[in-house]
Amino acid sequence: MKYIGAHVSASGGVENAVSNALAIGANAFALFTKNQRQWVAKPLSESSIKQFKMALQQAAINPKHILPHDSYLINLGHPQPEALQKSRTAFIDEMQRCEQLGLSLLNFHPGSHLRQISEQDCIAIIAESINIAQQQVPNVVAVIENTAGQGSNIGYRFEHLAAIIEQVADKSRVGVCLDTCHTFSAGYDISTPAGCEQVFNQFADIVGFHYLKGMHLNGSKTALGSRVDRHDCLRGGTIGTAVFEYIMQHPEFDDMPLILETIEPENWADEIRWLRSLAA
Repeated sequence: MKYIGAHVSASGGVENAVSNALAIGANAFALFTKNQRQWVAKPLSESSIKQFKMALQQAAINPKHILPHDSYLINLGHPQPEALQKSRTAFIDEMQRCEQLGLSLLNFHPGSHLRQISEQDCIAIIAESINIAQQQVPNVVAVIENTAGQGSNIGYRFEHLAAIIEQVADKSRVGVCLDTCHTFSAGYDISTPAGCEQVFNQFADIVGFHYLKGMHLNGSKTALGSRVDRHDCLRGGTIGTAVFEYIMQHPEFDDMPLILETIEPENWADEIRWLRSLAA
């Protein structure tokens, strides 16, 4: 079964994310558990935690189909020790918030070398950051999102993801989220059924489907291999619709959160219905 949703607002309290997901017909969703553009946020209140868990039960949404995203400020591969420590502290806080909410996944962009160190050194720092966080917080899986390769970002090649995972001590608590826009912009041609078959076989060989914990379903405004991260609607932009048909019709993508981050939230309900029609 496919579990489809969007990255919904948690404004006013994380508990509100559940009703926002239901309003668009979702049975999965993503959220920020704190303001994504601030380093520090006040702790989750006991009331919010309780209301969130109760709302999930009433909505019959399984916590494993929720894919929280960490702050955009965090860089777990930062080359400067002081800034790296700040990111690690913030990431551990994000993992603890997930644990408080009964959520088992935390999605994050791996990090950037800022053109100060090599990709290999940055990858080693990212893996070390994950190891440190795992030691501090039990149960939560660190879910690495592939990137478009914009700027100095790590994670635009499947080999980057595999190299990070290889250096993580507890491989049962690390995974991957593939973003269709990022994948295409990084140079993986998923615009045709044959291209999808080839790319996802590559992912299976290099990383392994058992590490895939979720997907971000987005169109792209930029061309194949542009290395520019600009999302579009599912039926707009440069990718086409073959990849979404492929994902909806293949069992490898069952029982995981499939999350829209498309650019017109007012159309999310329609896009979710369209995706379900492809699955049918």
